[in-house]
Amino acid sequence: MPRRGQLITLVLGLVFLGITPISCDAFVSPLQGRQAPELASTTWINSDPLKLQELRGKVVLLEFWTYGCINCERTLPWVKAWYEKYMGKGLVVIGVHSPEFFWERKLDNVKDAVKRFGLPYAIAIDNDFTIWERYNTRYWPTLHLIDKRGVVRYSHVGEGAYDLTEQAIVRLLAE
Repeated sequence: MPRRGQLITLVLGLVFLGITPISCDAFVSPLQGRQAPELASTTWINSDPLKLQELRGKVVLLEFWTYGCINCERTLPWVKAWYEKYMGKGLVVIGVHSPEFFWERKLDNVKDAVKRFGLPYAIAIDNDFTIWERYNTRYWPTLHLIDKRGVVRYSHVGEGAYDLTEQAIVRLLAE
């Protein structure tokens, strides 16, 4: 049995290599099966302010990210593709930009990143981590799927499991 120090060294080594050691199979959000907390952002990119209450009847994909995170950058094409594929079928994608570093707090830097990555969906600026805390988020990227009744039904931390996430999107849209 590895010691705690050995596990920490392994995890840090994986993170250094850009591999997120947390998988969908190991993560169940404490919000799963509960009403999704309301969004609390006064600053939005690509959208007027959105309220989950007003999005009832739609499936909402919340994506917690920051533009300096390589794992987030690798996930963005998948999220963008889901937006483009399913937006006409009732999917709303909201990126929640929660900065890791001080320079990621600058709105112009986030706007530049949104343009550089070609993100067409709504982005909520979460510099004070209010939304991050409401969703008990601890890692970038984190995805949550909220069903048509406003209940958190699926969560994933890190890269990967894209097929499982898309299956969950399709299943929730069909409900």
